[in-house]
Amino acid sequence: MNIVYNSESYAIVAYPVQQGFELVDKLGCRTLFVQGSVATDLRDAIDSIPYEERNEESIDSLLDEYCVGATRPIMYH
Repeated sequence: MNIVYNSESYAIVAYPVQQGFELVDKLGCRTLFVQGSVATDLRDAIDSIPYEERNEESIDSLLDEYCVGATRPIMYH
């Protein structure tokens, strides 16, 4: 498990063995795990943001769109 992105609103945690990412919506207290082609599509979407425009605002905006309706609440055990 590796944290590959961390902002006030979101975190992306990589799970290399599972070839997946966990998207953590900190403000919404939600999480989404993606792997396979969905994880590849997410990586490609982030990589498609031009380098000079790749900042917290642009990545958080992408994650806002990506997580709409597809996340589950974070549960504390």
